[in-house]
Amino acid sequence: MEVKNCKECKRLFNYIGGPRLCPDCKAKLEEKFLEVKRFIEDNKNAPIAVVSEEMNVSVQQINQWVREERLIFAEGSAVVLDCENCGAPIRTGRFCEKCKGEMVNRLGGIYHKHEESVRKEGKEKARMRFLDN
Repeated sequence: MEVKNCKECKRLFNYIGGPRLCPDCKAKLEEKFLEVKRFIEDNKNAPIAVVSEEMNVSVQQINQWVREERLIFAEGSAVVLDCENCGAPIRTGRFCEKCKGEMVNRLGGIYHKHEESVRKEGKEKARMRFLDN
């Protein structure tokens, strides 16, 4: 465990991981998140700039929550994001469903290839060997 300064209030705290915020600032940020979420639910067609201004939260913070898939904009909302891989329009996250599926398949294929090579190595090592006289 390290001791760091909170990037919001500058107080020292025991840093474990994640954003460099003390527990108090994390709790305040979570409260603000819930307020923003309620505002978006009540104002489904509000652009991010309006949400930012009305809720006194940076556009960057709202975008972070959207990319983390904590906030989802309604169907037909003025807010449209682009998939970071193919550029398709999405409402939350970083990638569209098609790209997510392709990534999962690629990663799954790599995992299975690795698993097979480990099995082959294990069989080679486990073979019985005889010494010639």
